[in-house]
Amino acid sequence: MSVLKEFRDFAVKGNVIDLAVGVIIGGAFGKIVDSLVNDIVMPVISTLLGGHIDFTNLFIVLGSAPEGVPRTFDALKKAGVPIFAYGNFITISINFILLAFVIFQMVRVVNKIRVMDAPPAPPTPEDVVLLREIRDSLKK
Repeated sequence: MSVLKEFRDFAVKGNVIDLAVGVIIGGAFGKIVDSLVNDIVMPVISTLLGGHIDFTNLFIVLGSAPEGVPRTFDALKKAGVPIFAYGNFITISINFILLAFVIFQMVRVVNKIRVMDAPPAPPTPEDVVLLREIRDSLKK
């Protein structure tokens, strides 16, 4: 029975609950960043590069594709043809960089709030203040 009690105590601790909430919110936030990258950032980047480049369709076919299979990323993947999908890697890398930057900014804001909400330092005891004054006057 003690193992069940230990497990219950572990599962109900605040840190585990906080972690579960963080994972759920992180999953939803990841979808928002995916949409930001795929729907906003990548079209702008492809337009700046001189055309409407679809980064997911930038790949090199490493094997031979069966006849009748269109030479698109999705069709080749479904057909099981090995492809070197560097465009997809570029998209996912930009996604990661944006996600990391947003998380960094969130941590900065939270740290600033923690500093503002931190209790003020306790006043220096009077005997320490007097000893510092004596020390400083002796130095002079």
